[in-house]
Amino acid sequence: MTQASTREDLWVRRYHSAPDSPMRLVCLPHAGGSSTFYFPVSKALSPAVEVLAVQYPGRQDRLAEPGIESLPELADRIFEALQPFTDRPLALFGHSMGAVLAHELALRMRDAGLPDPVRLFVSGRRAPSCRRDEDIRLRSDAGILDELKALHGTDESMLNDPDVLDMIMPAIRSDYRAVETYQLASDGLLSCPITVLTGDDDPRVAPAEADLWREYTTGETDLHVFPGGHFFLADRAADVVSLVADRLAAGNTTTAVAG
Repeated sequence: MTQASTREDLWVRRYHSAPDSPMRLVCLPHAGGSSTFYFPVSKALSPAVEVLAVQYPGRQDRLAEPGIESLPELADRIFEALQPFTDRPLALFGHSMGAVLAHELALRMRDAGLPDPVRLFVSGRRAPSCRRDEDIRLRSDAGILDELKALHGTDESMLNDPDVLDMIMPAIRSDYRAVETYQLASDGLLSCPITVLTGDDDPRVAPAEADLWREYTTGETDLHVFPGGHFFLADRAADVVSLVADRLAAGNTTTAVAG
């Protein structure tokens, strides 16, 4: 097995191979999340779009690996693992912590001289300029558990199982340390279009904070506010997938005309 294929096996999961797809969508999970969160998205978009779901260390089949507590370092590792997949145009989708990582990956593509992402989708995350003083990473396990329950994004049966909590808590705490200590190190300006998605009842993101993502690109932006809280995209999955498919289809047409 080559080094490249090893990185692919660790970091990138293709649940539905789509060799004839004109583009790929890289999906980045939320704090504490895993690649399987995007299995339904992969199924819905295939074969028109090949979905690459990123698996962070410290969870599921990577449980034995320590989490990465620096978001820029995590972005570096993901960017390295994505190199074998840059033969096709890439779009990026991230939710919550994953939205910040998606933005960082777009910046790395820019700095490496790669083609711009077809589109950047940022979901459930305020713009980098909207900093909040958050301390979830410093709480006890019980305090972190209260936060997870309040956001309604984790299966209650998992949160009520002490053995499961013992397994997943290190990764969750590591992710919160990464995202809560993150600061954008550059101007963050892109040229690709950005689609912003948020819930109208999200305690972590106000629609006005989400709308400020428009300051991070010279391209077009569009904001979509869905009914729901932080994990609105689970409750409104069909609508979110439809929006993503529409935007990617438009981007594919633009790419074809430009070519």
